[in-house]
Amino acid sequence: MPNKAVNHPRRTLLKGLGAATLLSQMASFPSLAAAPRRLYIDGLSFLPDDLGDVTASKLDAYLCDISAIETIEQADGTQNYKRTYKACMESIKQAAKRVSEHPDSLLQGLTGRDIQLARESQRTAVFFQIQGADCVEEDSDANQWARLDEFHQQGLRALQLTHHYGNTFAGGALDSGASGGLNNPLTAHGRALIAKLNHANILVDMSHSSAQTALDVAKITQSPIVQSHGAARGIVNHARCSPDEVIRAIANTGGVFGVFMMSFWLTNKPVPTIDDYIRQLEYIARVGGVDSVAIANDFPLRGQENLLALNNDNAQGIKEYQEWWYSLRAKKVLGFDAEPRHVVIPELNHIDRMSRIDDALAKARFKSTDRDRFMGGNWQRVLNNVLV
Repeated sequence: MPNKAVNHPRRTLLKGLGAATLLSQMASFPSLAAAPRRLYIDGLSFLPDDLGDVTASKLDAYLCDISAIETIEQADGTQNYKRTYKACMESIKQAAKRVSEHPDSLLQGLTGRDIQLARESQRTAVFFQIQGADCVEEDSDANQWARLDEFHQQGLRALQLTHHYGNTFAGGALDSGASGGLNNPLTAHGRALIAKLNHANILVDMSHSSAQTALDVAKITQSPIVQSHGAARGIVNHARCSPDEVIRAIANTGGVFGVFMMSFWLTNKPVPTIDDYIRQLEYIARVGGVDSVAIANDFPLRGQENLLALNNDNAQGIKEYQEWWYSLRAKKVLGFDAEPRHVVIPELNHIDRMSRIDDALAKARFKSTDRDRFMGGNWQRVLNNVLV
């Protein structure tokens, strides 16, 4: 007996419609329309020299570090990189001008709503960030808050309290010695700064801060806080990585933890792979919950440039970090006793890293809804909440 033909509803529809009619009908049948591309948001990168990189990155939005630094030789012989008021004010004005001159591809993000606006207009929203509150340090509180207001007027939307080392506001991750940052609290000036940042709707970024500072901020903030770029100390026991209590505290404020691309803080394995990156995301999800997981970079959109020039040869690329690493080893800072062996995960030191992470999450059998969260949804929620 011959098989009876099955009349497939979708096939019947396609047969009965002309090409022109089909296009007009697809909006009425969601299953036929192409699904929108997943939202991609990066926790930290920079304005590239070639703005074609922005489009190639597939990013809908990212925190854009516009810091300008001055190198400071410290009393112990190590170097610090201060984000001074003068340097950062000049750099934020230059960045705003550059964004405004390229409205076809860029949108300066001022509120969380700008993410959706950029997506609808096929642009990328850039939210200006400075990696260190040194830029507002002044002798008097009045001058500090005037500086903060001035930066906000220029478009500053995220402020990191410290960069590696402490300042008048907070303890730094690399001040920590063997304690791993549990003895460097938020200062009285820091508590006042948090109140000002909350009031101004500027996102508080705990990256590079000491563990104790992060815990102190989480207790007093009135808004979600983030670590825009970091890694889990439960995987790599290092002062620049965050202990579980910090990950959990950030998550409990409604914030997110962005896992970055610097491989010597992602894995102790001799050869880093994309699986090590996925393991970090899994760890953050387990400790802080799926709503706390986010993606970050901390390199240019295209990738770590010296490693790209070396064809991602980590054995050669690590050499540029060794002098700095060994200087911190001499100070007995947590984790620097280990020998650094790599800088990047080759698969992710690439302009198309977001798609590659998304695909790796699918391969690791993460639910589509969790991929939505990790790749951009969690960042969007926080930015919508804070940047109003």
